[in-house]
Amino acid sequence: MVGLDQHLHHFVDREKGPDVLTQHRPCSRQRGFTLVEMVITFAIMALLAALAMPSMLGWVRNNKIRTVSDSLQNGLRLAQAEATRRSRQVVFALTDDKPAGASTAYTAKTDGSNWAIETVAALTEDGTGAFVEAGVLRDVGSNVMISGPAAICFNALGRLVANASPGVTGANCGLPSSSAHVYTITMSDQVTGDRPLKVTVALGGQIRLCDPSRTLSSSQPDGCPASP
Repeated sequence: MVGLDQHLHHFVDREKGPDVLTQHRPCSRQRGFTLVEMVITFAIMALLAALAMPSMLGWVRNNKIRTVSDSLQNGLRLAQAEATRRSRQVVFALTDDKPAGASTAYTAKTDGSNWAIETVAALTEDGTGAFVEAGVLRDVGSNVMISGPAAICFNALGRLVANASPGVTGANCGLPSSSAHVYTITMSDQVTGDRPLKVTVALGGQIRLCDPSRTLSSSQPDGCPASP
């Protein structure tokens, strides 16, 4: 009888399958965060955010400077290209106005919020120039300040040329006192960590964006020439 009972138990266990072995396993309990652990985690996250904040603000400020500098450089290059393409004198001017076409009057102004390009009227014409294009400056970078000439004129060869009356109100194109006209772009509320930039326009027409904290050399191609 004992042998028969053992045989029956073995048969029943085999019929129930492997699940019978797992029915009596205790369920594992999932452990969550304690209040202390959550407080410590939030404290560490707050500390990391506080450490990263100055770096992020500095990046935003310097990105504004770079954006305005790029827009200024692009406007100058376009004015030069139009002068050579049209084979006539072109004036590039800073202005607070927003010229949008030939019928829009604007006034040249140092540290203007926008830029505008217009051809200079030839002596054989009716005395008016043709509007070419305009672009924004400080709209893409608030609190950015630009110092430099209110107007620059390019001749048909793309070189700088003097013109006391290029046809734009308030514009007087002069030649640089040194080797180039210089625009300095920086934040109006300068703080430590800001990286001002410069856009230079040489007498020969060379236009370049450079970092005044570096001196132009083979090892620092993004630096500014020593003279400007």
